Amino acid sequence: MTPSSSYTIAQSLHVINTRVTYRNVPIHLLEKFTFKDLDSAHKILLEKAGLKECVIVQTCNRVEVFAATRNPDERKLLEEWASAAGLSNKKEFANTVEIAKGGDVVHHLLRLTSGVESLVIGEDQVLGQIKRAFAFSRKNGYAGSNLSIIFERALKLGSRIRTSTGLNKGSVSVGSLAVNLAEQYFDNLKNKRIMLIGSGEGASLVAKSLKQRQVNFMITSRTFERAKSFADTVAGKPIQFENALEMFHDLDLIFVSTTAPYHLVTYDRIEKARSKTEEGMMIFDLSNPRTVEEKVATIKKVKLINIDQISELVEKNMRARKNEIQSAEKLIDDEMRFVDTTLRRKKAEPMIVSIFKNVDIIRERELKKAFSILGKTLGSNESKTIEQLSYAIVEGILSTPMNNLRKEIELCDENEELMKLVAKLFRYEDKY
Repeated sequence: MTPSSSYTIAQSLHVINTRVTYRNVPIHLLEKFTFKDLDSAHKILLEKAGLKECVIVQTCNRVEVFAATRNPDERKLLEEWASAAGLSNKKEFANTVEIAKGGDVVHHLLRLTSGVESLVIGEDQVLGQIKRAFAFSRKNGYAGSNLSIIFERALKLGSRIRTSTGLNKGSVSVGSLAVNLAEQYFDNLKNKRIMLIGSGEGASLVAKSLKQRQVNFMITSRTFERAKSFADTVAGKPIQFENALEMFHDLDLIFVSTTAPYHLVTYDRIEKARSKTEEGMMIFDLSNPRTVEEKVATIKKVKLINIDQISELVEKNMRARKNEIQSAEKLIDDEMRFVDTTLRRKKAEPMIVSIFKNVDIIRERELKKAFSILGKTLGSNESKTIEQLSYAIVEGILSTPMNNLRKEIELCDENEELMKLVAKLFRYEDKY
């Protein structure tokens, strides 16, 4: 089975996913696509976009809507998303968002919970975020049985991959490794004065690592609006850039991750700032090209680590994780087959249950006719025997073909045609 297989799940519901992620939007701009009130957003999408089920996954790296609906209408869904998020340029939004349907939705979610789709391969944080999003939707009645099947299996797979592979072992981003090194150097970061300069992907990974450790820090960028947007979306206390440059005397740790074509942190500025204190300072220059003047490393009690010094460690860890991706992909493929079988079976069950009910109506009607003809010649034991016989006949006739139908639905790629044929045979077509 391939990810693009067509899913039409129980009661003719289709699954669809619309998403905006770090892959096509700078992280500091993702905030404008977010839903400010998740409860209200679920209700709006369910009521106005024609959805039957809905789960919204919203993190600093992505905003995604998973939905089950009878009549997929991406245009209406995107329109209501844009309205709920307060987006003014709806045309730009439509060109930015990614859309997946059917099996592609399932495959994407499995990869997402496994950590394969993350900015940092194998990260653990996304699994908890998806779990909380699904729990919220299910608790409030926004996620029904259709999305529940997919999310429950995806969450279990994500946990299994993390315990059975090494996909989440070792730091594989410059930002997270820099924070690890800083933690080793200082022992405890929570009582340190920390500043992050930059608002791009690299800075977001530093911020996420600090936030994960519940460490407070200041964030600055060349424009205050960008720093504020970053702080609102990721973490940190926004500081005016000009003010930040005057605070170097009061800092223990600086992370610099920008794309500036010149030195933001100069020897003269650091030397002047540190002349007022005897405490040590650590600076990470994670920029490419470098934005911290190399001569800074010669200042007493200032430790400078640049991107080249930690990139080798990152590459080593990345190679180790990439070797584990193949194992993760194998587990994802196995899970795709299981989910596919489960959804196919679920699709056939309403029809099979209805066929049994319709036949049972006929059985009961004919049984009453027989009892009326036989009248009082039958005792209670004989009546029970005949009634049990009627049940046994129905069960004996229907069980084998219905069980075979379940199996064929699970195995047959053209199951839509098969179900239409069965519907016609049992006069179920008006309900299918």
